[in-house]
Amino acid sequence: MWSARSSRSVRAVDDTRRRDVVRFWDSSALIPLLVNQSASSMVDAWLDADPSVALWTMTPVEITSALRRLVREGRLDEADAEAAEVRADELVDTSHLVLDLESVKAQARRLLRLHPIRSADAQQLGAAVEWAHGRATGRFFCTLDAQLARAAAREGFRVLSAPESPR
Repeated sequence: MWSARSSRSVRAVDDTRRRDVVRFWDSSALIPLLVNQSASSMVDAWLDADPSVALWTMTPVEITSALRRLVREGRLDEADAEAAEVRADELVDTSHLVLDLESVKAQARRLLRLHPIRSADAQQLGAAVEWAHGRATGRFFCTLDAQLARAAAREGFRVLSAPESPR
């Protein structure tokens, strides 16, 4: 069973740094910041390297879904899930949020035509494309989803992801 992470994993971001945000975080990469998982040390290092975070406005819904799934599966207890949700809210409050629903929806539809990704992943990647103003070069996309990582790389992002297992 996993447990909640200490609050040190989620740090406040100085508002003056928001202009310099160069990493967009998919919800899959955020869960190990909130609960102890095998990828926690890796994503901690990503956050340590650049504590400024960009997120899609619907990411908190995806985080809650993932935490509740862990509770239902018996891999996370209720108290740890509640603590993780509080830390997720703190992270969201200190992050740069992509809010433009219509632009993200248009990007997501385009991405679904080009890449074999799910709807929620297309929205995450669409938000990242909007955040980057269509210029992904030099911008990082953090995800633990291999399929989403491949799509983000094809869109021009520098992808931070877990190494893929050999096939």
